[in-house]
Amino acid sequence: MKASLALLFLLLAAAGARDPFACDPRDAATETLPFCRADLRAEERVRDLIGRLTLQEKVRLLGNNAAAVPRLGIRGYEWWSEALHGVSNVGPGTRFGGAFPGATSFPQVISTVASFNASLWEEIGKVVSDEARAMYNGGVAGLTYWSPNVNILRDPRWGRGQETPGEDPLVAGEYAARYVRGLQGTEDGDRLKVAACCKHYTAYDLDNWSGVDRFHFNAKVTKQDMVDTFDIPFRSCVKEGNVASVMCSYNQVNGVPTCADPKLLRGTVRGAWRLNGYIVSDCDSVGVFYDSQHYTSTPEEAATDAIKAGLDLDCGPFLGVHTENAVQKGLLKESEVDLALFNTITVQMRLGMFDGEPSSHPYGSLGPNDVCSPPHQELALEAARQGIVLLKNQGPVLPLSTRRHHPIAVIGPNSDVTLTMIGNYAGVACGYTTPLQGIRNYARAIHQPGCADVACASDALFGGAIEAARTADATVMVMGLDQSVEAEFKDRTGLLLPGRQRELISKVAAASKGPAILVLMTGGAVDVSFAKHNSKIGAIVWAGYPGQAGGAAIADVLFGAHNPGGKLPMTWYPQKYLNNLAMTAMDMRPNLSKNYPGRTYRFYQGPVVYPFGHGLTYSNFVHTIAEAPKMVYVPVDGRHHSNTTGLASQSVRVTHARCGRLSLSFSVDVRNVGSRDGSHTVLVFSSPPGGVWAPHKQLVAFEKVRVGAGRQERVPIRIHVCKHLSVVDTAGIRRIPMGDHALSIGDLKHSVSLQPQTLGVIKS
Repeated sequence: MKASLALLFLLLAAAGARDPFACDPRDAATETLPFCRADLRAEERVRDLIGRLTLQEKVRLLGNNAAAVPRLGIRGYEWWSEALHGVSNVGPGTRFGGAFPGATSFPQVISTVASFNASLWEEIGKVVSDEARAMYNGGVAGLTYWSPNVNILRDPRWGRGQETPGEDPLVAGEYAARYVRGLQGTEDGDRLKVAACCKHYTAYDLDNWSGVDRFHFNAKVTKQDMVDTFDIPFRSCVKEGNVASVMCSYNQVNGVPTCADPKLLRGTVRGAWRLNGYIVSDCDSVGVFYDSQHYTSTPEEAATDAIKAGLDLDCGPFLGVHTENAVQKGLLKESEVDLALFNTITVQMRLGMFDGEPSSHPYGSLGPNDVCSPPHQELALEAARQGIVLLKNQGPVLPLSTRRHHPIAVIGPNSDVTLTMIGNYAGVACGYTTPLQGIRNYARAIHQPGCADVACASDALFGGAIEAARTADATVMVMGLDQSVEAEFKDRTGLLLPGRQRELISKVAAASKGPAILVLMTGGAVDVSFAKHNSKIGAIVWAGYPGQAGGAAIADVLFGAHNPGGKLPMTWYPQKYLNNLAMTAMDMRPNLSKNYPGRTYRFYQGPVVYPFGHGLTYSNFVHTIAEAPKMVYVPVDGRHHSNTTGLASQSVRVTHARCGRLSLSFSVDVRNVGSRDGSHTVLVFSSPPGGVWAPHKQLVAFEKVRVGAGRQERVPIRIHVCKHLSVVDTAGIRRIPMGDHALSIGDLKHSVSLQPQTLGVIKS
């Protein structure tokens, strides 16, 4: 047996496979220890291991670069890896090279979410975790991925908005749960394929704006907005996605650093939501609240506050340096350090890291052939297609014809880019198809960039672009932004296109012999009102940051090989929306007496360039409600309704209702009356009865359906009453307004009356 094991390990070493993290079968001194016994419960194994560690060994496990414990056969481990939209090398836990030169790079999250296809989100997660496991098996990646970013896109200037699922809490929460399920796997009980992490908790949506940065920002958030908006994606991630980790953010919330706030970490994330996993700081956050925010007087107090609040792991060295002194000074108990380690090591156990040789584990056979495989790259292309949003199609001028439109003038600073397409927190892509290359797969192209880069500071290259437009049968301008304009620690100051891009677009469109199409490659919204109202610009397409296959997807849409079906996951505001609007103002609801317009489509009712949920297709879809109730009874215990300040009607506290499976179910028939097959997103909005603080409308359900030309599909809709037809009052209490809720699906309207049904009395 020993000889066969030795031969196995020699073969694995020759193949470049990873040595065991711990519990190596070749190590007779450790393989029989209780923490190495896979037949024991994880809790027993973890407690056994912690009981064998010295205090010095324990504190060296509190940082992302966790030290080895050689006497127990445990190797060092780097916790920090990233997989926002593909395996990334942003964190030190992952590297490319050798048998793993790259990984599939999917569209940036804001683009993927524009598909409104929840099954696609989960499928992408499965592919990313396949590639992550393969790279782990090959010794070049970890198993703990600090993704996804599920912060709400509250302000359109935020440089990291591109990483998020947009501005709507329901969509962000559904994305969080589905992507996490895809990453972590759902097939093997409590075992994890990889460990995901939802970040950054909470109210984090400012990096560096007008002299205020994330390291010093105190987000002043009402209880109402916290429950109604900021908490929702994280709650869904923990409760429905069963995520293995949550990351706290740099900023303070109402004067307390999030990574030192026991109400947020121990009270909400681990207590109310029952996180089964660990809580990690954003990198150097503990050091930041000591050094930059001066929240504590000594570093030992900072370490104490973080661990007592519920922090288990520090991305950075701070806890590793100062925790032992905090224990020796009596500020912190060693048992509190043990609790933090219990949470992190339990996740490692669930990942199989203490189960010996990795090739014998589930997913142990994944290797280089499972990274950048043809099916994975095809999914990246399909995701890019589904995330493209057709904003304008006058005439219509799209799709272009391969017979009539040749040559094509391809113009703009983003027309032949590669890295721009994959946005931030990306890795090394398998390969790229640029917009120019994609268009050349359909027609001959004349390429003139017009601007040297997106800054477009000079008109020196305008002449060639204008001349190309004069001679071509159609003109495609690929403009927009890149990471030099919007990125981590780089918020925008406005919503206009940079430099002289507008001038170039207008001049090229005016000169164009054939139809002029504007393709925008951006993460955030831009004010393109000038193009929307310019009759010479026949179509506008938002491609987001479409990933490694973005150019092919753009061309497929332009030439009609793919019928676009994406919808905007965020509002596109006009530039004047920002007049006197500070990024630091966190209130979601408007205050018209102070000229405060409110945030997102749920509360802002002013003019927009394009609204949340906007997106055209080459087909025409018609909705009909097939069957829907007009009244739903809400079973209520005790004092079932009360007049509440701000509510025009009666309401029921969600905690007093028998929520369970209480839902509003109905069906919508979707008919494609166009001549092309296509996919359509059914967006169901509700306008609740209520007062000034209720959203004027909110998304309560969405479903993606594919409908053939001239055909009809019936789409079942199920709305959880307590979750999605409730609102939050000024005290942060979620209530279900009784009375008529106005549902809208496109131009279709339907009213449902919620009425209380008393089942018993609760004694106060």
